[in-house]
Amino acid sequence: MPVYKSPVINKFGVISSTYHEELLKSNSESANRKKGHKPRLSFSITEEFILKFNHTQNPVEQEELLGQARRLLLRCKRKLGLKTLGTGKHVHLPTAWAEVIYLAQCKGEIQDEALNMLHASLDHVPFDYDQLPALFFLAESVLYRLCCDAFLKGFLYSVEIKLVKIGYLIFLRLFVFFLHGHLESFKQHLLRLQPYLYALYFSEASYYKYPNIFTNVQFILKTSEIICKKELHSETVVGSTGGVKGADSDLTHLKLNEGGYEVNHLLWHCVAAWSCVQNNSPQLNTVLEHLLFHRTQLQTKCWLDSTLALLVLGEAAKLNMACLKALMDVARDFLLGIVSVQNQEENNKVCDLSWASDIIFIYTTILSEVCLYAATSYLRKTALIGFCDCTSPQEEVLLMGKSEEQPELEGTNILSLLKYFSSKISANCAKVVWIGYYGIVYNLVKMSWELQGDEEQDGLRNLIWQTLQKIKDYEQDPRIQSALTIAQAEINNPVDPFTRYSTKVAPSLGEEVFSKYIGWRIANTLSKLFFPSLDARALPSKKSAETDLQRKYVVKTQQPTKQRVLHFVVKDHSSVLEVSMFPYPDFFTKADKKLAEIVDHHWQKEMEIRKREEAACEALKRKDEEKKEEIRFQEIMKQREKKLNKQTKPYEITSLDKKNDPGKESGFGEPETTTTNGAQ
Repeated sequence: MPVYKSPVINKFGVISSTYHEELLKSNSESANRKKGHKPRLSFSITEEFILKFNHTQNPVEQEELLGQARRLLLRCKRKLGLKTLGTGKHVHLPTAWAEVIYLAQCKGEIQDEALNMLHASLDHVPFDYDQLPALFFLAESVLYRLCCDAFLKGFLYSVEIKLVKIGYLIFLRLFVFFLHGHLESFKQHLLRLQPYLYALYFSEASYYKYPNIFTNVQFILKTSEIICKKELHSETVVGSTGGVKGADSDLTHLKLNEGGYEVNHLLWHCVAAWSCVQNNSPQLNTVLEHLLFHRTQLQTKCWLDSTLALLVLGEAAKLNMACLKALMDVARDFLLGIVSVQNQEENNKVCDLSWASDIIFIYTTILSEVCLYAATSYLRKTALIGFCDCTSPQEEVLLMGKSEEQPELEGTNILSLLKYFSSKISANCAKVVWIGYYGIVYNLVKMSWELQGDEEQDGLRNLIWQTLQKIKDYEQDPRIQSALTIAQAEINNPVDPFTRYSTKVAPSLGEEVFSKYIGWRIANTLSKLFFPSLDARALPSKKSAETDLQRKYVVKTQQPTKQRVLHFVVKDHSSVLEVSMFPYPDFFTKADKKLAEIVDHHWQKEMEIRKREEAACEALKRKDEEKKEEIRFQEIMKQREKKLNKQTKPYEITSLDKKNDPGKESGFGEPETTTTNGAQ
């Protein structure tokens, strides 16, 4: 892996870096070694190529350079593994990321396509320690473009939105690496980011009217404060009782490791819920009960944990209805608490709850993703219209008009939030209200675009379309109209932001408007960090990757050139210890097994008690039968005495009658009297 060095900006504004040059040099050398011929330099993306592409006026040369740029895009697409979720032997992410960010400096459609590819790659690739140098290179390049190019423009461009979204994914991944403790050796890289972060902080006011960008900028700044351990600005915090507290909260936290970052219980329980859903654990309901108990921790100052908690719980909600209900309950409690606090502080502008608005906007995005990508149609329908079926969706759309009577918050599904926010929107309404309304409308437009062409989702798309038409008909608030305009421009009219002219490009059918996989990647990685099994680690270390790479090259060099003849021999492995082919059980599997053992132990005890009770009942029954038999025998004897007026035993009477009573056999006379001892 080449050593990372900071990008250098030349007088033409083109980013260049020795990191990219060393990557290309190492890749070409390895390719030449593989082929076994003279070293040759393959065509690469250089500073001269970018300058020539942007400033040439010759139409023939423009067409030739455009063809070369498209071939480079195809090569980057293969290296990124866009069709294999970033995995495969042909994938080399550090090189591909560096090449794509270089191509993003070209004007026109090449820039737009390169940024789309980079956003898709950062969304779905797995976490790996070897990605960190390239991630820092991307972070510095994107921050430079935002601070030195985008801020100088007088208008908002759709590709500028993509740059902010890419920056959000980069810092989201850096924060997950920070939770694993992998950023300790990258202090110099963090220091190089700080000038750009300060510039971004003082320029974030320009994005205030656009919550879709402002939220991502806020996330980047808050993440940088934690991973750089240097506060850019101060905030206040809302406590669990709804009041405003200082930075030192009395909420308990969980420390990942000695000297590591402390995460709150809400995030831990959200990861536990996702693990229960993945493993089909019966403890899910118990975990969700504990999760709802800690839902007040969503109202804390450090809201990055809350963001991760909502992302992970949203992934579980795509698969399980109980998790979706828990997600909506947590959001409902948070929204009501924040609105009540803002109403109390209406006259006193001391309370800064900008982070609360960011949480609401992120929740609307997560709920929209559940509505689009949930596993079942019932989950998608619930995310849109809620659990109550008392009114039809068409009636819900018609009830959104302005009225003097403001409805209460019925639920935190999409239509209920739309109805609630639209009824409270005004020129001086709370920030949470108009940003929540903005987020719902903005995501509805993107949902309608995402569902186009899907015949199985026609009903869902028609309902969303009717809702949007209703909003366009009656809503006059310029902030909400801006949400409609920006969402439509983002998905339909990509524009080059760093040129003097605008070039509209037809949108790619494969372009994704939502981040489909980053929540799943984070949930999977955090579950391995919080609940590590014995046979897996949270993230592969750098040493293991280098060792595997060395082994691969050693195996290739040791292979002889002559053809081999394979002989199959059955070997006796009786002396070798048999190793189980199944992986070691994780935490929940072991807990379920222990619970089954406890249940079985108590069941055995109960069976022994039942056997003893049945034996006692059987003995009592037998005793009652013997007593009844004795009473019956006594009654027979009494009847015998009455008939014969004798007190002999039955067997004596029978034996004497058969031996000494010939008259009875012949039918003459009466039998003689016998004594009690059997003598005549």
